[in-house]
Amino acid sequence: MNSHQKAIAVICGSTLAAGALATTLSGSSAAAERPAPAAHQDGGAPEATVRGVAKAFGISPRAARTELMQQDQAHRVFSSLPRELRDQLAGHWFDPASGKLTVAVNDAKDAEQARARGANPKVVPRSQAELERLLSSVREAAGSGVPGVFSWGIDVKNNVVRVNVSRPAKTAATERFLATVRKLGGGVQVVTTASQQRQQSADPGLLGGTVHTGDPWWPGAETPCSVGFGVTDSAGAKHLLTAGHCTNDANQPAYGQSGQQNKLGTSNVGGTHTVNGREGDMGLVSVTEPSWNLTGSVNTWGSPAVSVTGSAEAMVGDRVCHSGNTSKWQCGEVRYTHKSIDYGGNVGVVEDLTWTTACSLGGDSGGGWLLGDKAVGLHEGGPAKCVTNPTNDNDLSIFQPVNEALAKWNVQLVTARGSNDTQAPTTPGSPRSTGATDTTVSLAWDASTDDVGVTGYDVLNGATVVKSASGTSATVTGLTPNTEYSFTVRATDAAGNKSAATAPVVVKTAPGGGGGRVFTNGTDYPIRDFAVATSAVKSDATGPAASPITVGVVAKHTCFEDLNITLVSPTGRRYALAQWPGAYYDCTPFASNKTFSVQPAAGEPAGGTWTLRIGDNGYGDTGVLDSWSITV
Repeated sequence: MNSHQKAIAVICGSTLAAGALATTLSGSSAAAERPAPAAHQDGGAPEATVRGVAKAFGISPRAARTELMQQDQAHRVFSSLPRELRDQLAGHWFDPASGKLTVAVNDAKDAEQARARGANPKVVPRSQAELERLLSSVREAAGSGVPGVFSWGIDVKNNVVRVNVSRPAKTAATERFLATVRKLGGGVQVVTTASQQRQQSADPGLLGGTVHTGDPWWPGAETPCSVGFGVTDSAGAKHLLTAGHCTNDANQPAYGQSGQQNKLGTSNVGGTHTVNGREGDMGLVSVTEPSWNLTGSVNTWGSPAVSVTGSAEAMVGDRVCHSGNTSKWQCGEVRYTHKSIDYGGNVGVVEDLTWTTACSLGGDSGGGWLLGDKAVGLHEGGPAKCVTNPTNDNDLSIFQPVNEALAKWNVQLVTARGSNDTQAPTTPGSPRSTGATDTTVSLAWDASTDDVGVTGYDVLNGATVVKSASGTSATVTGLTPNTEYSFTVRATDAAGNKSAATAPVVVKTAPGGGGGRVFTNGTDYPIRDFAVATSAVKSDATGPAASPITVGVVAKHTCFEDLNITLVSPTGRRYALAQWPGAYYDCTPFASNKTFSVQPAAGEPAGGTWTLRIGDNGYGDTGVLDSWSITV
């Protein structure tokens, strides 16, 4: 899971308007029941969002529309800030009082630069690096869990690390924890409440009708959750995203109406399509029944429907809305981003969640959260009752950022762009071999682009497709030892358009009987600011290591130059694969797959545990290590 995310907006479409987006999954018999998608008024937010924000904040529709237009501009201003300035910020948020982006800076020079770019600067005492160090100390003190300590994260508006404690659950261990964090000084703020949030699956009896985005769906005979966003995989198969705590059972039937009379598909196929823990709270339901169709429309429960145009990242202060089968259509303000919560029990800590003031209730879990006509999240949890305009943290509602779920399973959001796509993707770049054994060849390539979206790649041996992949790497198996092969790669989009094939990659398999020399770890690890992601593989290869050793890394990150990438051998030797420049530089994204080669020291053994370390030395980025392989 996650790929967990920073607050730099990911804009997919021409306008980032605050409010309601969602991808709807609807049964064919229910299509006539849905309101038609609403046109945006004055080129701004959808009408359902305007109404929802006006109701939530007690303002007129005209004032709500103005506020949402100002919010759009705040996102554009943030995206336009120079990279060097963004790296210096201790936080940023939309301020509805001024109608502008506010940024937290540490000196007058940065304040003047921010002001010149159209942002309101606020000089604060603590830098982002200091806040991250304090947060790391709090995490360390919390360890595997402390009674009553249910949340921690950075409060950018107040320039502190905020720790939430539930008073009824406090013990002597809680007091010891509080004594430790208070020694950290005024940069840590402890807030005590009378309760805490819960993950919001439904209570019995909340059964409803046909499934749309935000309407109920049933995991087997259990109580309902809510439908999130429709997505497709590289093969064009249909799925819906929802909450991970709704999809914890493998291969469970999923139903679209009460009484389990209308099956729509299967939840958590193979037991590999759900996450509910530190990586996040997200799950995937495969839509296998032909009577169910994916659309790009959102149920707003009485207001004109909203059409999907893409996905985005929310910032503090944003006006967001969500659709759930219990609380229906609710809007509010983003209070915190990247905040952790400890549910205890089998779930434990869930990291990088977004907290909002919007009302929510049991049964809303998995429903879509919206920023204008962009998907931003999947409903995760909230209080035991709906609280209007809450002031206490324990009454806030929580969502899982949707971009992490899209990246986790490499699926494409279904949008309302239509089905007249005839443009083929670009040809994949830099095809290459990342390793070979006597019966396998591992390949990698750079991602293609498309006007709507690439859904997958085909690997061909001559004219025959021998492997399909959702990402930018694949391993072809079942080959003959000591034989030369010629592979090409082509990209495919959701409409079935195919790119031209790459130049051939000619690879010879190893002689037979030598044993496998390629080892892979496919577990996702988030790459976080000022932290190190580590991933290990155990090699059972014999003899000395290959010369050179080849390392293939499949990852996504917004700034490759921020990263230190190091390979640690079984003997503890460290081999630098990529090094942070340590001075101002232009950022380029990690292009999904990179291959590195290093010469091992004399006598370095091939067998044992090899560890990949990725350290992020910059602020404001988002990234995830998807997998890596080593050829020894």
